[in-house]
Amino acid sequence: MADRGQLAAHAVALGRNLAAGLRLALFFPVRAEAFRATPADYALLVLLNLGVWLAAAAARLGFEGEFNPGGVGAYLGGVALVLGTALVLAYIYGEAERLVLFAVALAASDAFFELVALGLERIPSPLAMQVSYYGFLAWNWIVAIRAAIVCGGTARPEIYRGIAAVTAATALAFYILPRGEPWLAPEAEEEEAGPTLADERLFHLQGELIERGLAAIQPGEPGVTELYFVGFAPDGSQGVFLNEMRFVKRLFDERFRTAGRSLALASGAPDQVPIASVTNLGRALERVGEAMNPDEDFLFLYLSAHGDRAHRLSAWQPPLELAQLTPTSLARLLQDSGVKWRVIVVSACYSGGFVEPLRDDNTVVITAAAADRTSFGCEAGRDFTYFGEAYFRDALARSRSFIDAFEAARQSIEVRERAEGLTPSLPQIWVGPAIGAKLKELADR
Repeated sequence: MADRGQLAAHAVALGRNLAAGLRLALFFPVRAEAFRATPADYALLVLLNLGVWLAAAAARLGFEGEFNPGGVGAYLGGVALVLGTALVLAYIYGEAERLVLFAVALAASDAFFELVALGLERIPSPLAMQVSYYGFLAWNWIVAIRAAIVCGGTARPEIYRGIAAVTAATALAFYILPRGEPWLAPEAEEEEAGPTLADERLFHLQGELIERGLAAIQPGEPGVTELYFVGFAPDGSQGVFLNEMRFVKRLFDERFRTAGRSLALASGAPDQVPIASVTNLGRALERVGEAMNPDEDFLFLYLSAHGDRAHRLSAWQPPLELAQLTPTSLARLLQDSGVKWRVIVVSACYSGGFVEPLRDDNTVVITAAAADRTSFGCEAGRDFTYFGEAYFRDALARSRSFIDAFEAARQSIEVRERAEGLTPSLPQIWVGPAIGAKLKELADR
């Protein structure tokens, strides 16, 4: 019963703090005694404000998107700023026992301001939006000053020092502290309408494209170690995957001599290349397995798309509903193909989940991110993802070693992500114990 009584008392105190904060924000009369200022009451107020902030952020995105834990860190930075300001005000007024009171008063209006901000963002006029933003900033500043005066009094020169402290804190909050967002917007489903298989000509052309591509793969020359290339970019919703695939295929045909032994499958351009369906990938791997000399030749398999936490590669080519490629299904396709020596590169978010199902003594598996991390750079309008740029465009332009190029790309990505304040993607690599010497032979050739 005592616990329930304490909970009820804290709930009543929270309600009173919110009511006092509302009166403070609306410039109604309010006294310091209206606030309930114990450490527990302040902690409860912070938790409620956090909940309102999270709900408002989700509402801005229509309650879609993905939760971003890093955004909460930015919010906690604001809490630290409030506590620091309260400490400065307590020092200025010479009343250390009022530190928690200052903190409660400064935070009591936050939930109300968050809801007002949510409404202001619906203003249709850009000019009115800009005016309202500066008005909102001034309102926050004035209310913060009022909170300091209500709790500290109007004695001089303390009031002037208090106003200076609140002004500095307000400027820090709005212009210097990072504004992390706890929800990430869902990625756009498509950039712009392109050719689709609803066009009868393209529908029938697809059969010709895949048959022509398979027929063009030449058999390996006995006694010579050769490289085959297969590319798979199943998500045509954003041009970056198609752009990168075209570059990588050209890089391998020209620098690694795969011309006549390469095939790229990519969605988004059904008038130019075979679509990247799992069925077409199985046919391509089967054809490569037939053409290559299994004990001598290598396959370089490159896959690029969006990835999800279940480690599936996104697939988009309307009006078809394409199956998503999983690590298990890819391992089965490779097993069925009979390809022995293989280098597999997966450029996608959460792509580290492909390592374990694909690793064996004869395989190198390289991924753009760890199993629980996102990669970056798959936005509309880009020619490369961050990983594709670092590994294919930059590192493999200087090295013929797929492993050395990975290390160079990993370091480059680490520096870039740190500079941009991004959560590290942590690219992964597995090198089978039997494939190292074979790769050196290939690089020397």
